[in-house]
Amino acid sequence: MKKLESISAPLRLALIMAIICGILFPVVVTGIGQTVFPYQANGELVQVNNTTIGSYLIGQSANGSSYLFNIRNNSASGVDPDITVASALSQANTIHNSTNISLAFLDGMIHNNTKYSLFFFGTAYVNALNLNIMLIEHFHGTVRFYGNIYNNLGKRKG
Repeated sequence: MKKLESISAPLRLALIMAIICGILFPVVVTGIGQTVFPYQANGELVQVNNTTIGSYLIGQSANGSSYLFNIRNNSASGVDPDITVASALSQANTIHNSTNISLAFLDGMIHNNTKYSLFFFGTAYVNALNLNIMLIEHFHGTVRFYGNIYNNLGKRKG
């Protein structure tokens, strides 16, 4: 009997902690996140014409890469939405050839949206999704396939 009593207290504690840590805490944190920060909690999804086309946090591959920036990830995770400025500038000529958008505009757009990993000392990068959205907004008539840029665009309604 003594052995059963010595085991039952730790088992009760384990069960209580499993309920608190495995059920109650995740439900409370998710509820707070959805209530207070719904945009961030849902992945900072981007919508164009009421259609979800991607997330600012995760890189997406683009259909028709001759029209918009192809996302080439160099990050460890492979889902980084940012590309280096050098990669963006190297793709500007392809975009110019496909859409006749001026190289000066593309160059200015890239440089105006450049960020650095360590203030001005780190690697220069741009968010490819931001640039694609700017191209859609400024040149939706020129970029013929803007409604079908991202994979499965029509399947994910926002």
